[in-house]
Amino acid sequence: MNSPSATAATPVAPTRSPGKARAAVALLFLTNGALFANLLPRYPAIMEDLGLSNAAFGLAVAAFPLGALIAGLASGALIRRFRSSRVAVAGTILTSAGILCAGMAPSWAMLAAALFFAGAMDAVTDVAQNAHGLRVQRLYRRSIINSLHAVWSIGAVLGGLMGAAAAGLKLAPGIHLSISAAVFAAVTLCCYRFLLPGPETDDAGAAAAAADAAPAPDARNAARGTAAKYGILAALVLIATAGALVEDAGSSWSAIYLSDSLGAATTIAGLGFVALTGAQFIGRLLGDRLVDRFGQRTVARAGGMIAAVGMGTALLVPSIPGTVLGFAAAGLGVATLVPAAMHAADELPGLRPGTGLTMVSWLMRVGFLVSPPVVGAIADAASLRAGLFVVPLAGLLVLALSPVLARRAAVPAP
Repeated sequence: MNSPSATAATPVAPTRSPGKARAAVALLFLTNGALFANLLPRYPAIMEDLGLSNAAFGLAVAAFPLGALIAGLASGALIRRFRSSRVAVAGTILTSAGILCAGMAPSWAMLAAALFFAGAMDAVTDVAQNAHGLRVQRLYRRSIINSLHAVWSIGAVLGGLMGAAAAGLKLAPGIHLSISAAVFAAVTLCCYRFLLPGPETDDAGAAAAAADAAPAPDARNAARGTAAKYGILAALVLIATAGALVEDAGSSWSAIYLSDSLGAATTIAGLGFVALTGAQFIGRLLGDRLVDRFGQRTVARAGGMIAAVGMGTALLVPSIPGTVLGFAAAGLGVATLVPAAMHAADELPGLRPGTGLTMVSWLMRVGFLVSPPVVGAIADAASLRAGLFVVPLAGLLVLALSPVLARRAAVPAP
């Protein structure tokens, strides 16, 4: 076993090609995006087969984020114990098994249990693959995390198309999801040999060694340092949650707002979500270059301004084309927020490996869970248009909190 100081100074020198490791972790992101998206188009068939009411089906589906919330906090400990590569691969396979069980569930209880398990494993996988992606990023010494999230979006589109095609062919959900699970589990296992070996970086040992050589800080300074560390972490959580809130507004409410409030045709109403996700994908493709050139802080500020002004204008001067463009501006504005918050939290000094990343990912999921009822409550009390003002407000929140992000991308040497 390595001594704490040796382990903390640098991780074990990787013997894998950085390019192959990047391709492998990108495939993990793609697989993660595709697995759950395969299930979504099969929901109507599952609901019909089980004879579920809307309320009963909604409760079963809520088991997925509930499982993610309960299991998410264990991610950091699992990564430190088993390494991010192993956790990401095992978590992906277990997620695929949970989704397969959901597609073959014979009852409401089994459906809810399968979705709970799949959500739990998805949360662990999400943290592990981001942790490994950030390890690979350190080898490159430049930002690549946004491109990995862009690949996740490609996976989500691929999975959705697979599910829609299977539904169109009237393929039984169990057969379709068995094929999906087998294919993506095989891809994941093939990726494992190309991921980085060795343990995760641990700054705790280095910090302890430095503390032994330096004068001990007084209690007041130590308390200030602790408060500042957790204050920064809280700000990063809010930045990620702002990005999650905007994403959820597009997926949950854009079609309803366009059709019910603005009178858009059914074929047009779906364009709000398409515009948001499409612009977000483009923003993530361009995000790494922008972050390397201008820094996370500047990119986040620009994104917050684009989201606030674009969507705010669309809501103040409502029209169908303007609203579609407003959702596109919102998607472009938040494209890099979640990767930036995860990266900054993972690099936060004084935290054990995976801790900051776990907290951001876990609390961001709370934002996904809370956002729909908040917007819905505002819509019931006033109007959906008023509820959607949470989107420009989220952009303004990012502007206020952006100083916690780095001026320039600071990717340490491995």
